[in-house]
Amino acid sequence: PKTQADILSWLATLGFRVAETRAVVSGAPGLLAYYDQMGQKRSGLAYDIDGVVYKVNRLDQQARLGFVSRAPRFVIAHKFPAEEALSKVLGIDVQIGRTGAVTPVARLEPVFVGGVTVTNATLHNFIEIARKDIRVGDTVIVRRAGDVIPEVVSALQDRRPLGDDGQPRHAVMRCPEVCPECGSHVELPPGEAVARCTGGLVCPAQRKQALKHYASRRAMDIEGLGEKVVDQLVEAGLVHSPADLYALTVPQLVALDRFAEKSAENLVAAIRQSCAARLERLIYALGIRNVGEQTAKDLARHFGSMESLMSADLDRLMQVPDVGPVVADSIVAFFAEPHNLEVIQRLRNAGVHWDDIAVAATPG
Repeated sequence: PKTQADILSWLATLGFRVAETRAVVSGAPGLLAYYDQMGQKRSGLAYDIDGVVYKVNRLDQQARLGFVSRAPRFVIAHKFPAEEALSKVLGIDVQIGRTGAVTPVARLEPVFVGGVTVTNATLHNFIEIARKDIRVGDTVIVRRAGDVIPEVVSALQDRRPLGDDGQPRHAVMRCPEVCPECGSHVELPPGEAVARCTGGLVCPAQRKQALKHYASRRAMDIEGLGEKVVDQLVEAGLVHSPADLYALTVPQLVALDRFAEKSAENLVAAIRQSCAARLERLIYALGIRNVGEQTAKDLARHFGSMESLMSADLDRLMQVPDVGPVVADSIVAFFAEPHNLEVIQRLRNAGVHWDDIAVAATPG
């Protein structure tokens, strides 16, 4: 075959199922006519689509156009507009994501849009709430972004409920100062739109993610403590923070589904083996926002001990190579939370230990 169309026709003769609605067209008018045609046929298809795809037909021209990174230059998607509907905001809840992101979510009167009944829709962040002026009681336009995630597009302010004084009954919701899940401080990092819970190690909403990171190969490297095991431990109420891992016993693990005595013994041994840690691995394992593996190494070399790092202020932190205001703020916020300090102390009490690193002293 010398063209994309020839390939599809050949595949059809071999018995493969290919789209019967395919077509070869010329120029932008041909593409747009096909786009309109498919938009009209969309609801009658036996499968869901959210747009059409245009491909250069000749294979030699595809080869000449090539790729940008992993994306081909000879293909482009043309999406259909998202379907929209009207609903009413019954309330606004706050959800805490796996990485601590504080996301406002609108609870809606049920509305059918994009093929599903929608009762909740993301408001993205509190800056967006203020910009769009979304309030409880508002009649809003709802759509499924990319035909997947429901979102609130805008409010119809002429339908907004007013009080006796002629003012809106409800104020614009503001970002909470503390996490509703764990009570830790909520911060909005400079230059970012998404507020985050600083609870990290102890926040229930972040717990599974924090434990998986703590046990990962480049952190504390606890063999056998994978995603499914972490899920079991958290859901069984056995582990609430990394420190709880060191109190696990073989009988507790054997009582869980799909845990044989040998695998339980191996996991307990792997956890005990992780007690001897390098300082940079422990810093990385704590899951401090914006602190990756290399930054953890730089912090360990610069401060030499966990105590010195924990007591460092912004100025001292920014003396570390490649640590700027954003990273420094994240570190200060993390160690300002009593919950996180408590977990570090509990790790010490459980037998986790690390060697301090000698730091060269120079005249100031």
